[in-house]
Amino acid sequence: MGSPPSAAVPTAHALPNHASAGRLSRLSGMRIHDMHEHPPAHWPGAPRSRAVLPVAALIAFARVLVSVLLLAALALPTASANRAPAGPRELAVRADNASSQLAVLEVDPPVLVPPQPACQQTLMVHVFAYSYGTPFVGTYVPPACDFNRATFNLTVTSRGRQFDRLALMYFNDTEIFRTSTAEPTTNGIRWTYIKDMSAFVPLLREPQKIIFDLGNLIDDTYTGSFNTTLTASFYADPESSFAPADVVLPVSARRSSTDGASAFNLPADNATNALSLPRNVERAIFSISANGQSTEEFWWANVLSSDVSAFGSETTLYGFSPWREVQLYIDGVLAGVVWPFPIIFTGGVAPGFWRPIVGIDAFDLKEDQIDITPWLPLLCDGLDHSFEIRVTGLNDTGSGEATPSGIVGSYWVVTGKLFLWLSGNESAVTTGTAPRVLAPAPSISVSSIARGLGANGTNATLDYAVAVSRHFSVSSTVVTSAGASNVSWTQTLAFSNIGNFSDAGNVQVTNQKTTGLDRAAIDKLSSTFERTYSYPLWAYTAYAEAGSNFSIDAALDRGKYVSTIGVSAFPLGIEDYNTSATGTILTDRQNGTATYLSVSSPSSQSFSSGTTEQDLTFAAANNLQGEGEELLYKRHIVASNGTVVRDDEGLYGNGGRIKTETSWMSPVGVTQEVLVKGYGSKSVQEVLGRGPRAVSHSLSSVGLASELR
Repeated sequence: MGSPPSAAVPTAHALPNHASAGRLSRLSGMRIHDMHEHPPAHWPGAPRSRAVLPVAALIAFARVLVSVLLLAALALPTASANRAPAGPRELAVRADNASSQLAVLEVDPPVLVPPQPACQQTLMVHVFAYSYGTPFVGTYVPPACDFNRATFNLTVTSRGRQFDRLALMYFNDTEIFRTSTAEPTTNGIRWTYIKDMSAFVPLLREPQKIIFDLGNLIDDTYTGSFNTTLTASFYADPESSFAPADVVLPVSARRSSTDGASAFNLPADNATNALSLPRNVERAIFSISANGQSTEEFWWANVLSSDVSAFGSETTLYGFSPWREVQLYIDGVLAGVVWPFPIIFTGGVAPGFWRPIVGIDAFDLKEDQIDITPWLPLLCDGLDHSFEIRVTGLNDTGSGEATPSGIVGSYWVVTGKLFLWLSGNESAVTTGTAPRVLAPAPSISVSSIARGLGANGTNATLDYAVAVSRHFSVSSTVVTSAGASNVSWTQTLAFSNIGNFSDAGNVQVTNQKTTGLDRAAIDKLSSTFERTYSYPLWAYTAYAEAGSNFSIDAALDRGKYVSTIGVSAFPLGIEDYNTSATGTILTDRQNGTATYLSVSSPSSQSFSSGTTEQDLTFAAANNLQGEGEELLYKRHIVASNGTVVRDDEGLYGNGGRIKTETSWMSPVGVTQEVLVKGYGSKSVQEVLGRGPRAVSHSLSSVGLASELR
């Protein structure tokens, strides 16, 4: 994880205007299409190539500032309400002068809470400097107030140069919050993220050891520390309809006794725990938190293993295909799968995309869940049972055949949790029939073809395609103190990735889509939980080198579309709206273009520019088809070269009692930041996850730096 920090440079860059191809996005020049239902039949045209500029021209170019006239004013009609977002909403986010910090944000629906918390508690005030292998360790004592809800407020500031970093928070051995950092600027950045922690109320009612693991590196080149403050707010909320689990159990490396972080790193670790469950469990959900790092950070851009040498030794490609499956095994039997959302961290692809708007979920790395209620007749026997997490890709023969690989590259950071709801009768014992598992092998189709002759004597182009589909189900009869029920968990998933390399591997285009339907049901007809999801991703990256200098052009268009109905291990976000709906519909799309320039001589400097547009809507609904859909929140935001230039936000709900609409536009005023002293020579591979490695590295410990990403 991580790529060279970069400075904002006031340059404009966009895709060519393909007017004949249909209506164009006002931002990127790409064809507008419904990414949820109808991905494009072909890719938009690639951005024009950008040669690496001579140093003198580049420095002169970096001194140009861009400005436009003010286009609109603020309008803020507001109605009274008894609910409010859990923290301040920053709409105007920009660096106004050389001394101000840039406010960085993730676009998410707000967390609604009562006007005042019952009590608050500061959990951590800590500076993560050279913190690799040395997490923050503290003590949590439950507050002296009644509460049924809680939120965490994480506020971070940083200044200087630094990679993005992954951070995990634990209560003892249980991971409760996973986040990542933004890359700082010379003038400094700040961000605040508020997370609903109500799912962990059972843990919050007991004393805990706090372990917050944010591995960071400080040296003459990477100077940015992360200054963090973590505050908990507790609420006695009679209107909340969320019912958390009674018990939360970890599946982790269990290192808290030695003040260590408890994540597994796959494939090196065996991510298995043996657990004995209470005997009166009525419902059980297993959640998985998993992210790729290092050679697996850009797993969605990987190639078939038979093609990793398609462009010779000068261009490094990573294998196991662009498909990943995270698997849960109970006593050695497959119990469910997760096809992950492709996270892009704030240094990923091109840093200019992610300042000040970070990528989808970058500050709150969401968990997926698998209902394991059908396994309760087995698990409630009072004995130990094994729970194992695995990650797999594909192994291919090079002749159009592929099978699940069982392993992947290095590495995935994974943990799991069991959320258990118990019978009110403590002496009850859950029984029933053994689980019936239907888990046919996934249907897999792969192909690739290399053509032409590149300048280095290898191939000029590589086209590849991967398609995977899978159906999984498990069912049983579960007998609890409330009676007997036929319960089931079913999953139907589909994945496609069509990719192309050209210019001997210097240019890559990826068109990927993951879709799925997860369903927990009781007595076949009644769903207790349903979730549909679609993760479309189109990405273009091109790099050009001139000696030790290089440039990257990039474009992205991606989305996360999720509809959820029923009872989840985590709050859905509608619990505090005055609505009878039982589910939510989230539509979240980002698209943009960015450029990165790195010059190593006569002084090490880097420059980046970028424009990112994001549209998010959050609605309540009664079913997955959107029946009775009620808009709750929407936001449309555009940032260019480190400054928010447009922000339209609306909060609705509670029968019309909440209605806040804000519209804001600004001239593009850019604070120039040129990274000069000690920046060092960076490689294309550190930015894109592919391509040539740097000949030399300014870090004193290359291996350590790799582990920190």
